[in-house]
Amino acid sequence: MNKSIQISILLVLSLILVAQAAYIPIALSLLFLINIVGLGIFYRKQNKHEISDFPKYPKLIFALIALVIIYFTSKTFLGVEAGTAVLSTFLFAKALETKTKRDFIILFNFALFVSASLFLHSQAFWMALLVLCCLVSCLIGLYRVQIADFQTKQPVLQSLKNDSFHILKFIGLALPFFILLFLFFPRLPPLWQIPIPNNKAVTGLSDTMSPGDIAELSQSSALAFRVIADMKQLPNRNELYWRALVLDRYDGTTWTSDFINKRDKSYSTITGHREGFRYQYLASDPSQQWITGLEKSVPIEQRFTLHEDWSITPRRLVQRTQPIQLQWIGNQIVETQQEGLTQKILRNSLDYPLKSDPQAQKFASLMYQRSQNNPELYIRNILNWYKKENFVYTLAPGKLGDNRVDEFLFQTKQGFCEHYASSFVLLMRYVGIPARVVTGYQGGELAPDGLSWEVRQLDAHAWAEVYQRGHWQRIDPTAIIAPMRIDQGMQNIMNDNNAIFGDASYSNLRLQHSSVLRTLRVWSDYASFQWQSKVVGYDADKQNGWLKKLGLTSTYSYSLILIFGILGLLLMYWGVFKFLLIRQMSKIEYILFQFNKKLDLVDQKIESETFQQWMQRLAEQTQQRDIFEEANRYFQNLVYLADENQQDILKFKKLLKECANVLKQRK
Repeated sequence: MNKSIQISILLVLSLILVAQAAYIPIALSLLFLINIVGLGIFYRKQNKHEISDFPKYPKLIFALIALVIIYFTSKTFLGVEAGTAVLSTFLFAKALETKTKRDFIILFNFALFVSASLFLHSQAFWMALLVLCCLVSCLIGLYRVQIADFQTKQPVLQSLKNDSFHILKFIGLALPFFILLFLFFPRLPPLWQIPIPNNKAVTGLSDTMSPGDIAELSQSSALAFRVIADMKQLPNRNELYWRALVLDRYDGTTWTSDFINKRDKSYSTITGHREGFRYQYLASDPSQQWITGLEKSVPIEQRFTLHEDWSITPRRLVQRTQPIQLQWIGNQIVETQQEGLTQKILRNSLDYPLKSDPQAQKFASLMYQRSQNNPELYIRNILNWYKKENFVYTLAPGKLGDNRVDEFLFQTKQGFCEHYASSFVLLMRYVGIPARVVTGYQGGELAPDGLSWEVRQLDAHAWAEVYQRGHWQRIDPTAIIAPMRIDQGMQNIMNDNNAIFGDASYSNLRLQHSSVLRTLRVWSDYASFQWQSKVVGYDADKQNGWLKKLGLTSTYSYSLILIFGILGLLLMYWGVFKFLLIRQMSKIEYILFQFNKKLDLVDQKIESETFQQWMQRLAEQTQQRDIFEEANRYFQNLVYLADENQQDILKFKKLLKECANVLKQRK
């Protein structure tokens, strides 16, 4: 077997393993890695003629173990994750039994199919690069299989370099046709959508909250979502609260959401100021189960549902790669709810573990009495108390015991936003004021293009809502403890305030949030967004809008553009080929090319003729044979005697011109 083919096989399998590593079980990834290493050892021994064929039983054992792992993990062989894993298993097993030229051709074509199936996992920019590398590797392997018996032996690296040049040249020639078809071929709606498996883990916020959860999430600088809109209409930074979920049940450790919050909200119950601006929401993780919109936003599309707690979820859990249309309707609205529903929600917002945190309960009662049993005055006093007690805003608050609120309020006084929101809500409930926790994100940064807004996981936030005067009012204790968090954004205060990282064990976080890495992340996410919006998100609406700008509205426009575009490309390729052919000619060859082109078809040079035979044939058709004989004599001197005198070249050119005139006069 040719070494170039062996390298191509190992490279293709490695790329497929890298692309699937995040989507298949770890045990299966390790098994595939063992397969690649074993195959590499086998190729090395085979080249040294120490072994001829791969043993039979390891192939069967590999396939059996891989299928058991897949079934044990997914409980099925169908679906996106299980199906692509089975395909990959068959591909890796096939690689262990390739012997003949036919086997190699099947293997590389099968690898092309498996690499294309990787787009079922993700259509991100990095996945497209991996699939492109797989395509190039497979084509190199197929090219080498076809020419292995005809080329002389050469160093492996030189062979791969030459093969890569030919394949990239071939892809470059085909690229304009791909672009033409991509732009103008009618865009059909998706024939199916990829469902989200029940055991699919998603990044970002969860539907529960415990002390430390959001602090841990805020250590990540990964992109959470992107907002595309007119940035001039975006509210001020201190109003950029991106709402995800309401959590109103607390068991002493964890906050969860009651099912009543997920009842559909009727739009008819919303009155008052409803003007806002429309924007598009594009999640970084297409498997995210809820939409994190600007607080008090409503979905425009029917595919999404608005719930009682103002959370937004899709009606069907499928991966979403297209931006979602939302409308922010402002905070000056009035809601009217059913009396029974309101009472149920308020009861949930008053509940708390009676036996937990006795010190905090006693403190709340005392503060409420000092506030003359006035809820509004009590809220102001509690916020002022937070401010006076020198609480610390930090990512490293330390662990808390059973009475978490007591320890946080009166001992450690160190916490992140969830500590402040959770403790504030409980202080409200202790005195009979309905309150609940809201999770989401706050702030964000302007994208490099200035046309979109990026919100990252480090912007994850939690705040409180208190029921006052018949409606829910947002109160953010973090704005009292660390106002720079709201006014400047999490990214900026991480750069300016090292105290937020806590002790020295968080030095890796300082490195992660350095300016250099921050710049790289921003531009990497921006490149992914451009790929997502310009390529993956290029749907029928965008195609129609782009064609309308060109003045093309007819249904026949697509066909006409495709037909004339393909013909134009073929004509351009033919012209470039002719140009390069002429450019490679010597002066004598170019003079003969021009002379031959002027003649009638019957007089043009036959491929099997020499120049002397050609001149003799033409001379026999005229009375001036001496001109053709003299032209032949000059040709012999210029070509065979290497007499490239400029005057002789001009004389030869003049003689051929006279020959052409004689042939014309013959008629």
